[in-house]
Amino acid sequence: MDKNTILGLVLMVVVVLLFSWWMQPTPEQLEAQRRYNDSIAAVEAERMAEAAEVVATAQPDTLSPEMVDSLHQAGLVAQFGEFAPCAEGTEEFTTLSNNKVTLKFSNKGGRLYEAVLNDYMAYDSTQVTLFTGDENDYGFIVRTNARVIDTRDLYFEPVVNDSTVDMTLTLANGSRLGIRYTLPEDSYMLKMDIWQKDMNRVIPASVVYWDFIWDQTMRRQEQGRMFEERNSALYYKFAGDDVEHLSESGNDDEKATTSLKWIGFKNQFFSTAFIADGKFNDGAFTSETIKEGKYLKRFHAESTIDYDSKEPQVAGFNIFLGPNSYPLLSSYDDGRSGDQTLDLDKLVPLGYKFFRWINTLIVIPVFTFLGKFFSNYGIIILLLTIFIKLVLFPFTYKSYKSQARMRVLAPQIKEINDKYPGQENAMERQRLTMDLYSKAGVNPMGGCLPLLLQMPILIAMFTFFPSSIELRGESFLWVKDLSTYDAIVSWDTYIPLITPYFGNHISLFCLLMTITNLIYTKINMQNTAGQQQMPGMKFMMYLMPIMFLVFFNNYSAGLSYYYFLSLLITIIQTYIFRKSINEEKVLAELKENQKKPRKKSGFMARLEEAQRQQQAALREQQKQRAKQQRRR
Repeated sequence: MDKNTILGLVLMVVVVLLFSWWMQPTPEQLEAQRRYNDSIAAVEAERMAEAAEVVATAQPDTLSPEMVDSLHQAGLVAQFGEFAPCAEGTEEFTTLSNNKVTLKFSNKGGRLYEAVLNDYMAYDSTQVTLFTGDENDYGFIVRTNARVIDTRDLYFEPVVNDSTVDMTLTLANGSRLGIRYTLPEDSYMLKMDIWQKDMNRVIPASVVYWDFIWDQTMRRQEQGRMFEERNSALYYKFAGDDVEHLSESGNDDEKATTSLKWIGFKNQFFSTAFIADGKFNDGAFTSETIKEGKYLKRFHAESTIDYDSKEPQVAGFNIFLGPNSYPLLSSYDDGRSGDQTLDLDKLVPLGYKFFRWINTLIVIPVFTFLGKFFSNYGIIILLLTIFIKLVLFPFTYKSYKSQARMRVLAPQIKEINDKYPGQENAMERQRLTMDLYSKAGVNPMGGCLPLLLQMPILIAMFTFFPSSIELRGESFLWVKDLSTYDAIVSWDTYIPLITPYFGNHISLFCLLMTITNLIYTKINMQNTAGQQQMPGMKFMMYLMPIMFLVFFNNYSAGLSYYYFLSLLITIIQTYIFRKSINEEKVLAELKENQKKPRKKSGFMARLEEAQRQQQAALREQQKQRAKQQRRR
């Protein structure tokens, strides 16, 4: 082959490539083609409807059975094209089960029809059914040259083989489209694979995505509807990024314009989630609250997945159908890293990042460890409370000791206040008080800082107990279920302002927690006797426990029980500290400190400098006022 021939062939290839590139449709042309295809489908659907109307309005004696059947088939072909043989059928059900879940599938739409969790019971003593029938509906929108096909309208042919259900569509031209469901042993994950054969004869290469539609009406599973509703929401995870969710407190909608890894519908203790092997391209989500009845919320999700009519494998998913257990959900990330992590454990609300680590790294491991040795969760909560109080003991002791040092200085503080009464001497009183603290070696904030260090643990526990599915259905003393409220008094009458916030019951552990909190407040007020307090502070201190009664009445009995134990142990510690700390020795120690020359700390130096500046500014203001009065 000479050079000219080779050059000619190269030029021909270049020309063909350039021509192909030049003639490829633009995104606008592709969109226009899609609209054209949709319009054709609409026209065909209209023709089918007209044919059906002819059949419906015709006199029985004017059309033979053959003509009626012929018109009916023509209508199906007009609407569904090659999918027409799958457009009619009888709904049939098949079942897969393992020791965790029992799943029922319908051949209509080739979808999961019902999901029952074998190990859990609902508040009405029936097994937890995540959904059944039309409560959960999902499918794919398939576009051909002239039609838009919804898989939810089609009848698949089911074949069951051990742990697998194959749902298959056989089209008029012999092409096939199938959904294969596989349920592994001892698993809450259902594998879903979509496959195809010769679908490129039906679906053109220009179709590069399918629409995914998912709707669910979420069932109520718990006794406390109000709290369950607050903890149910639509969740979704951005691919390689964080997990987000719609509002839990009301209706909401959101759009995601970047790729997603999974979409989940979360109940307080149970969830259903579609996890893509690849990705969802985008998402549009809505959530609507249902105020009464056996349902809580309606969720709707739309997305798209990549599609190639020539590839035998269309898409793959894992469908999670199970409990919101942190150890379980976090285990799905074993062996994963980086962008491949699922972060399904974010379905368990354990607080913001600043507090969440306390639960994930300390509380849950200890809680799980204790669960290996004790079966009664009331005992486990008691031991967990003791463990936490032991961890916090140094901070609690330091706080009480600081309060004792402040308390023994109260008489000297009173002398300063009596010597410099009135608002005009406020700055001088403050200066002398801070000077006394400095000489005595007392930090006025010493009692507060240890308490502030305990706050992250208190907040972490506040999020842990309502999210702990381990407490669900567990009884202790008079409590039948530690995961919900323990009502000792209930009523059915709706009371404005009371029922929406407090509920129609009184929880016993919440009441005990409130009484204990009032006692602790009184003791704490005694510990701080003699210290300066803002007007009305004493009233507010006693009002807070009453507000907690209203706030915690609908929370889990396990949480109220924990706070009750924590306060009770704190009261006992306080009396032990009183016996072990000799306030006369503390006072003598402080008086000795006052005699010693003491270098001021940086904080005290800055505080005194700020006071001097304030006093100078105050004197200057007084001079200016005196000059103005003389001029008048």
